[in-house]
Amino acid sequence: MASLDDLKKRIMSVKSTQKITKAMKMVAAAKLKRAQESAERGRPYSEKMNNIILNLSLGVADKESAPKLLSGSGKNQIHLCVVMTSDRGLCGGFNANIIKKAKNYFSDVTKEGKEIKIITVGSKGNDQLKRLYGDKIIENISFKDSKNANFFDAEKVGKIIIEKFDKEEFDICTIFFNQFKNVITQIPQAQQIIPLNAVNENQENLNESYEFEPDEDEILNNLLPKNISTQIFKAMLENSASEQGARMSAMDNATRNAGEMVDKLTIEYNRSRQAAITKELIEIISGAESL
Repeated sequence: MASLDDLKKRIMSVKSTQKITKAMKMVAAAKLKRAQESAERGRPYSEKMNNIILNLSLGVADKESAPKLLSGSGKNQIHLCVVMTSDRGLCGGFNANIIKKAKNYFSDVTKEGKEIKIITVGSKGNDQLKRLYGDKIIENISFKDSKNANFFDAEKVGKIIIEKFDKEEFDICTIFFNQFKNVITQIPQAQQIIPLNAVNENQENLNESYEFEPDEDEILNNLLPKNISTQIFKAMLENSASEQGARMSAMDNATRNAGEMVDKLTIEYNRSRQAAITKELIEIISGAESL
């Protein structure tokens, strides 16, 4: 049985941890509001960008001469997977859910006899994947110094992907991230960005009657690279909001668990203290009676 001094120190230690987790919850809650607003504002823009490209692609006369970023390399052998996670921990299952989604994809692709290459964006994803897929990771990108997700970081990742595609290092590129739904729920996503998977549920609203100046091919050549950076930026915004939501939920649970542990330790401390007092009284009484 632990001594009274040990129990007292443990209670103080748990209370200190509780103060830290409560502070982290409040910080995450403050950051979540801004991150959620940014993610929600970014969704219509990325969807509209996809719709514009789909509209343009419908007007391309010669499908064989269409930009490769739209039509692909014509092969389906090498898959580049961009796994986007956080650089910081203490956010519950946020990173684990993305990794699980990516690993399922890796398994499906390798079962078909195809090759995978991995780019990790965020140190936590790299730490978890390098154990099993260390030889498949061709690049690890980290933005630890960036306070918030920004388009310049997304553009850096986009340029790396396009450069590797131009060198014919892969045929299909898919990004993995968490879509923010609410504080409790973040949905892992796998989005194909090369070749553009231009599937739209409202295709009947698309109109082929527009006339473009210059022609569609030239516009697509300029728009497609920007769209890749835009989709990556959208994924970063969704990840940022999801991370803060997951961290807020995790720290709330940790604060509650610390409170329950303090209550249990306090009860144990009081019982031990009462037992020690009772023992001393018995010794005093016994000593008095012996006299």
